[in-house]
Amino acid sequence: QVQLVESGGRLVQAGDSLRLSCAASGFTFSSYLMGWFRQAPGKEREFAAAITRNGGNVYYADSVKGRFTISRDNVKNTVYLQMNSLKLEDTAVYYCAARRSLVYSAAEDDYSYWGQGTQVTVSS
Repeated sequence: QVQLVESGGRLVQAGDSLRLSCAASGFTFSSYLMGWFRQAPGKEREFAAAITRNGGNVYYADSVKGRFTISRDNVKNTVYLQMNSLKLEDTAVYYCAARRSLVYSAAEDDYSYWGQGTQVTVSS
């Protein structure tokens, strides 16, 4: 069955770096655009980053642009989110998601498959 399993979340200090991973199985990973979303306490889930099927195009929310980098390895069926210069407001549960389309979207309803999330906590 389809599985997206995130890992790498933990407690870090402001200014630190962290890399999240999302391992995919049960579907043709290279045929899916992949995204990272996040949900902070008491807030709605929001788009963070996305990467097209071959990794040729990437997209970022303004709040993470210049600090986060999304990448993928279609051999390992894994998508990554490198997070640098972490801020307190980056504290959230981070989810990866898959969208079977050539077209980028920041809308979570456009993504078919979701992981269970990994907690990132940034402390001062």
